[in-house]
Amino acid sequence: MDFGGPQLVLGLTWYAAFLFSTVLHEAAHAWSAYRLGDPTAYHGGQVTLNPLPHIRREPFGLVLVPILTFALSGWMMGWASAPYDPYWAVRHPRRAAWMSLAGPAANLLLVIGAGLALRAGLAAGIFGLPTRISFSQLVSASGGTVGVATLLSILFTLNLLLFAFNLLPLPPLDGSGALPLFMSERMALRYRVFLAQPMLALIGLLIAWQLIGPVFGPLHALALRLLYPGL
Repeated sequence: MDFGGPQLVLGLTWYAAFLFSTVLHEAAHAWSAYRLGDPTAYHGGQVTLNPLPHIRREPFGLVLVPILTFALSGWMMGWASAPYDPYWAVRHPRRAAWMSLAGPAANLLLVIGAGLALRAGLAAGIFGLPTRISFSQLVSASGGTVGVATLLSILFTLNLLLFAFNLLPLPPLDGSGALPLFMSERMALRYRVFLAQPMLALIGLLIAWQLIGPVFGPLHALALRLLYPGL
């Protein structure tokens, strides 16, 4: 991939959107856990939007992998994590479930915020309807607004993808951690113990990777219809 000029700017825009979205997701987990009685992530410095504590915890997932995936495919993939006390999660499975939902909720708020900003730009005439839609281009723009349009487009689609992927009810994803909300206390306790098996995470990720395409496609189409009502 050519990294001269426009492609370098696109890569930096992608990284800014990816880093902010991922850090906000993990900070939401950390903040909600702290509010619900588990200060582990708080003491680890993860209750912050400062990316440095998160990068120190996951340098591979927040720096190396995003750069490599963009260089190879033109979009970014990576991960981060916030520590929590597993014994707290076993003792309070419903609290842990709400903590699991906090990350995807943060991504959904970014989707809504970016969507409202795009709609406002269209209404004000700052942005226009695009000739084609891509991950990085949901509106057309010119001059000094191109960078803003690209950043908002990436934030919208990337966070929609993060929201959908993390809500898949498979370990180790957040959707799996939220399932105790629909269980009895006794069943939720057994479920949290069951999730501690290490092989479940690998199996869950392999299945989730196969499911996200069929799930995200219709969701993305619905989001675009909401973004462009009547089009």
